[in-house]
Amino acid sequence: MLIDTHAHLDDKRFDGDREQIINQCVEEGMVCIINAGSNLSSSVKSIALAADYPIIYAAVGIHPHDAATADQNTIEVLGALAAKKKVVAIGEIGLDYHYDFSPRELQKQVLADQIGLARELKLPIIIHDRESHRDVVEILKKEKAREVGGVMHCFSGSREMAKECMDMGFYISFAGPVTFDNAKRAREVAGYVPEDRLLIETDCPYLTPAPLRGRRNYPGNVKYIADEIGRIKGLDNDRLMESVLNNTGRLFNIDI
Repeated sequence: MLIDTHAHLDDKRFDGDREQIINQCVEEGMVCIINAGSNLSSSVKSIALAADYPIIYAAVGIHPHDAATADQNTIEVLGALAAKKKVVAIGEIGLDYHYDFSPRELQKQVLADQIGLARELKLPIIIHDRESHRDVVEILKKEKAREVGGVMHCFSGSREMAKECMDMGFYISFAGPVTFDNAKRAREVAGYVPEDRLLIETDCPYLTPAPLRGRRNYPGNVKYIADEIGRIKGLDNDRLMESVLNNTGRLFNIDI
């Protein structure tokens, strides 16, 4: 039983074998994939994937990389997309100060606007946070994200930040980097996060876990992340995946 709470199967790197990959996931025991949007186009594609495949659910949102393309009309379109069947979250949204593809102040405004939309629609949010920890937490607090909760996707912050986020009702999700040799802090935080606040993901086609780094990632590789988290926390795979299943169902309001 495998669950991937954050994937990008709409990515062009899957254009040649998308159906084959999804069928392979089903054969390998995948029971749920949350496919996150990053702009209007990918959000529409995520909804289409969710319609075509029972195990896939969609999130719709504007990634901070694309914040410069967003305006009030974009937020209104997102609201309409969020009403579609099997849309379970607003995401992936957040801040990215590593690449700065969009101006930081604009990233902040688009994040705040989308948190407001999530509160209006009563949907959880999927947060991207790269080198922007303090600003992300401040915006979550200011915009009352506690009212809807969500998940800190591919968490890279400290134990202290994890606690702040969990105190606001957020789940903490770990991806491939927790398996990397230099991932001391990620493993420490994974050991700290309680079972009832823990999620796992691939962020495919990115962040391929060890020992497959350098290859295209796909949802089935979540097993490597599960194995590492289980080792860190002293949990067998069945116990860990049962917790992840329950947490996923509770956060996204789906019956898996």
